[in-house]
Amino acid sequence: MANNSTRFYENLPALNIPVSTLVGDIGHFHRVPDSWHIVAADIKNSTKAIAKGQHNSVNLIATGAVIAIINIAYKAKINIPFFFGGDGAIALVPQEILHETLNALQKHKKNTLKNFKLELKTGSLPVKTIYQEKIQLKIAKLKVNDDLNIPVVLGDALHYAEDLIKNTLPQQEIIPDHKPLDLEGMECKWDKIKPPKNGQEVVSLIVISKDDTKSSKIFAEVLKAIDDIYGSPSRRKPITARRLKLKANLRKINAEMKAKLGKFNLPYFLKSWMIGQYGKHIWLKKDNSKIYLKKLVALTDTLTIDGRINTVISGTPQQRDALTGYLDNLENSGKIAYGIHVSEESIMSCYVRDINTHEHIHFVDGGNGGYTKAAKSLKRKP
Repeated sequence: MANNSTRFYENLPALNIPVSTLVGDIGHFHRVPDSWHIVAADIKNSTKAIAKGQHNSVNLIATGAVIAIINIAYKAKINIPFFFGGDGAIALVPQEILHETLNALQKHKKNTLKNFKLELKTGSLPVKTIYQEKIQLKIAKLKVNDDLNIPVVLGDALHYAEDLIKNTLPQQEIIPDHKPLDLEGMECKWDKIKPPKNGQEVVSLIVISKDDTKSSKIFAEVLKAIDDIYGSPSRRKPITARRLKLKANLRKINAEMKAKLGKFNLPYFLKSWMIGQYGKHIWLKKDNSKIYLKKLVALTDTLTIDGRINTVISGTPQQRDALTGYLDNLENSGKIAYGIHVSEESIMSCYVRDINTHEHIHFVDGGNGGYTKAAKSLKRKP
């Protein structure tokens, strides 16, 4: 039976207020229990992999890491906060599911190396250690709309832990069990998605605060500026149902299959190919598929605040110029640093447990390695 600490995130109130208002008031945020752990999975040398044209594989691996973690929590009936980062994943998990979570990530790591020749760094750090190091970690829950709640984190704790796991801490080896890796619900059936309107572009943006103690106020200002320039989150969302197109690319289907199953599976391959070829005429005309598409846009996650602002937005080049002009002023004053990548489309991967009960969430990144390339431009900043 789960205790109150295990139910910590589930019991947080979902606040139905503008995200800039939420972030601007530290009183909305709560301390994560000491007994919880930060779990991270990050692809080593993802920038080089994307430069070699492996952006689709990088995105699949990151999606798989998120879903591996979610499925462990789902089976344990525990609600956890998780974050998709384009080339990796971060989550906060209670002690009860830590070992099983690391076990699943270790299986995903071996599968990644075998099928994609890419190294996935995985591991965990106790939240207690974060507090001992005097690093801020505060969390709140935002009600984005009637269908979607997201976690919002202030403080550098998650990225501090991710950096240690990726570059410093020895990799944690878990004695493997004989259960197969569970990536049930992982779907990547959509092709590259054009912005909602002609003449628009897709912007992948990462913003960090240079002063962790002032991040609340700074992030509130930045998010308000994005609202002022691009409009509300629903107006700047890069995904619309009418732009969705099922993919029938054999190479992409093969990569998705290997990421999910770890091996070639003919029935899976043929089913995916058939959906890509004929889904527009068959699958998309089913009543439950129409309902699914209506909910898909509402359940698309285009904003992640995990101690940084990470967002994918669509708009015009003129809007981007206005945003970068504003961000340049903040950066030159020493308040923030930011990285940005512009592409002609976005890519979306999905976690679909049940399309009838709306148990699904959709992870979006800019095309050609949006978040990873934005992070690369950020790393070049002093």
